[in-house]
Amino acid sequence: MILSLFGKKANPVRVLEVYSAIVAQSRHPIFYAQWGVNDTVNGRFDMISLHLCLLFRRLKTSEEKTRVFSQSLFDLFFKDMDESLREMGAGDMIVPKRIQQMGELFYGMLAKLTEALDKNSAQDLRSALSRNIFDGKEPASLALLEAYVVALEKELRAMETSTILSGNLKMTAPA
Repeated sequence: MILSLFGKKANPVRVLEVYSAIVAQSRHPIFYAQWGVNDTVNGRFDMISLHLCLLFRRLKTSEEKTRVFSQSLFDLFFKDMDESLREMGAGDMIVPKRIQQMGELFYGMLAKLTEALDKNSAQDLRSALSRNIFDGKEPASLALLEAYVVALEKELRAMETSTILSGNLKMTAPA
């Protein structure tokens, strides 16, 4: 956000293309129909957050254009959440509080995923996914989501940064 005060912004078309790819991936029917992710506003928020967390891990760098792109993507995500809340009828007094809660949930997920993936700890990853996606439950599909997250992290790491920044984010569908 602070970067936008100084006029440094990523190409909005490319940011929207990447965000749209994240949203499309997070809405894959298998997550909800077969893996037991709640097909609710909260469940969809959790899945978008999960995918964004993995992408932000991939884009973490000291390179300015990548940081600017990541910040623009983050800003778009929360602008979309704000607009979605308003479309659902939330008023001006409720939206900022709800956005703050969403931000806390997002940063909590990012911290737990980062810790688990950095330590290469399957147990910590299962715990983070159980807590953040399945409300503390451990359904049989948790192992499928865990394997998907590990595979997607590898897939994202193999992508060239320039490919992502050009708006060309292609992810393998969950199976």
